[in-house]
Amino acid sequence: MARKKRDVTEYVDDAQQNIVDIDVDDEMQSAYLEYAYSVIYSRAIPDARDGLKPVQRRILYAMEEMRLYPDRNHVKSSRVVGEVMGKYHPHGDTAIYDAIVRLAQDFTMRLPLVDGHGNFGSLDNGPAASRYTEVRLAGAALELTRSLSEDTVDFVPNYDESEQQPDVLPAAFPNLLVNGASGIAVGMATNMAPHNLGEVVAAARHLIDHPDCSLDDLMKFVPGPDLPCGGRIVGLEGIRDAYLTGRGSFRTRATATIENLTPRRKSIVVTELPYMVGAEKVIDRMKDLVQAKKLQGIADVNDLSDMNGMRLVIDVKNGFNPDAVLESLYKHTPMEESFGINNVALVEGQPRTLGLKELLSVYVDFRIDVVRRRTAFRLRKATDRLHLVDGLLVAILDIDEVIQVIRTSDDAETARGRLMQVFDLDQVQADYILELRLRRLTKFSRIELEKEQTELREQIAALQAILDDEKLLRRTVSGELADVVKTHGTPRRTVLLEGSGVQATATAATPLEVSDDPCWVLLSSTGLLARTTDDSPVASEGPRRKHDVVVSRVRSTARGEFGVVTSAGRLVRLSALDLPTLPPTNDAPVLAGGAPLAAYIDLAKGETPLALTSLSPDSKGLALGTQQGVVKRVNPDYPGKDSFDVITLKGGDKVVGAAEILTGTEDLVFITSDAQLLRYAADLVRPQGRTGGGMAGVKLGKDAQVIWFGTVATTAPAVVVTGAGGSGALPGTGPESVKVASYDEFPSKGRATGGVRCHRFLRGEDELVIAWAGAAPARAASPTGAAVELPSPEGKRDGSGMPPAGQIAAVGGAFVS
Repeated sequence: MARKKRDVTEYVDDAQQNIVDIDVDDEMQSAYLEYAYSVIYSRAIPDARDGLKPVQRRILYAMEEMRLYPDRNHVKSSRVVGEVMGKYHPHGDTAIYDAIVRLAQDFTMRLPLVDGHGNFGSLDNGPAASRYTEVRLAGAALELTRSLSEDTVDFVPNYDESEQQPDVLPAAFPNLLVNGASGIAVGMATNMAPHNLGEVVAAARHLIDHPDCSLDDLMKFVPGPDLPCGGRIVGLEGIRDAYLTGRGSFRTRATATIENLTPRRKSIVVTELPYMVGAEKVIDRMKDLVQAKKLQGIADVNDLSDMNGMRLVIDVKNGFNPDAVLESLYKHTPMEESFGINNVALVEGQPRTLGLKELLSVYVDFRIDVVRRRTAFRLRKATDRLHLVDGLLVAILDIDEVIQVIRTSDDAETARGRLMQVFDLDQVQADYILELRLRRLTKFSRIELEKEQTELREQIAALQAILDDEKLLRRTVSGELADVVKTHGTPRRTVLLEGSGVQATATAATPLEVSDDPCWVLLSSTGLLARTTDDSPVASEGPRRKHDVVVSRVRSTARGEFGVVTSAGRLVRLSALDLPTLPPTNDAPVLAGGAPLAAYIDLAKGETPLALTSLSPDSKGLALGTQQGVVKRVNPDYPGKDSFDVITLKGGDKVVGAAEILTGTEDLVFITSDAQLLRYAADLVRPQGRTGGGMAGVKLGKDAQVIWFGTVATTAPAVVVTGAGGSGALPGTGPESVKVASYDEFPSKGRATGGVRCHRFLRGEDELVIAWAGAAPARAASPTGAAVELPSPEGKRDGSGMPPAGQIAAVGGAFVS
């Protein structure tokens, strides 16, 4: 009826020319309530029984009707959108496709209901258009639609009453709790977190067996949400509130670890982000905070995520504590988010806020009703079939008379009546016999019918028992839930942390920057560099090579610099902050962790690292010894360059040893290949500048060369370790005999003299292949860093050695501060 608006309170009826007074407030309230009702019941709020909104339910039902099963080919998403929009959902195609996309996203749904093929988007990017993607039902969706044709749920007309659609799906598992839901209606909203299928089903089965159980009993099975992307939930108090009242909140935190991606820099590697948080969102937020100078310590961010999973690498600047940087990221970026639970769902057509037990109770009651209706339907079908089989068996037993009755009848109506009269059949049985094909009248068909009759009676008895026994009915429901878990269950992905979480408490009071505390920098025999966490003499425990011998160390600070002296007479400047740290210990000088020296400096072919030295102006200098017997003390006036020479070498010569002068009272010691040892006071050598070539340090015999040079403190017991071998032996085979003697047995001589014998050769030996002098006790290591036992330090000064316990590549000893 057409009406024209005259003013806010009057309308003119064109047909009857009558003026109808309408209260504007009443009209607006009525229209608003109708709109609100439509949004709440038809769009935004899920049903507590199957956990689906109307559009989701219609999508799954339409795909079921199209038989888009998991073993069939995918079809275009636009085809499904058209089917849903044309038959069941009178709204835009965009809304329908958005719902399909959500059902297919494994980062949104804990148990996806649609198997998508193509680009269905990510947390940072939207999906491709429906014409480019394809879909079919996922295996879990079949559990929701199974037994739709068995009168398990009521059907209602569609929007134009041309089709029938289910009012709710049978739902063989608690979909609302497993996949969660979110939606904004008018005056209310819902936001439910996903859960683990196995945990939810376990709680539902417990509720079936113990209807009067408490919330705490159920929370033994469902301790908290299980989010699709994993991550961590920090603090469980809000979860219990939500399970009790239907409202609460919890904090989700990214899963991150601190790794040494390079020896110089630590990185924070994020492998899982909070629910519905994408990597780009985190990166953009970090960039904004860094530019605003509200976030410090981040050098770079790289998203290395691929098909194998997420990997967000955040490089931490040198000098910043990575644990403290990670805590700042949790505080200021979406790497930690709050999730507010608001369990609003439709129960008997009314929106209600439900706790965990109420949600499970609604589902369990619904599922019991579904199984009861399905059982009754199957019972009716089996009873009807048995009725037909009974009549058919009667006919087959006297088939000749049946044929005679039919042949002598004038028409089908007469034949039906005579069959009913002669064989005591009802109309249904008579009609079935009249429609029977002659090929069914064989002897074999009779055997099949008798077998079917027996099976039907057994089936009817079993179905009737379920309907008659409430406990058996509930056990049937419980068993079917268990079967769903066996097929579709997956392990928990989200870690639940009590309180504020381990990571937060561990770093709450950690300063952002690394403090410049005293430490020791260590160099091992296998070329590993590391620093201690404090001023303890050495570090002996760590992630690698437990018995690797420390061959050099230098005192520094965590933010200080030190030098590495090489065989080319070069000193390379490095920062202690770049080194991995080791826990402190007062144990023997062995290095169990560290980073390869090659990761910090580039060595030329044939160039090897020899020792560490301080770069402090207060240092007393550096002592060097070369292969050709030159000795030099270097003044500590080092330039600010990263690399510079500390000695001018003659052609063919190289540095074989270097050591920092700590007190000025040390001895300088040369050991030569022809088993000569020379020691003299360090003050006999005049310090020189970096360009100096040194002076004569030891007198060498014919064809002899220096194989070891170093300093030995005279304030503590010291030993000399020598190992002899044959000049014709293969390189790297190690000594054939080893001797450990007291350092005190070797007298001091003058500079540039020949020294004294330190090892007597046995048959087959003609040179020293390894030598070392230093503070006792001495320790040896193999080429792999494994410990090698040395003889007792009782050898005579010029005595011979004994076979070693293993191949020796390096020797080290105790350190004297």
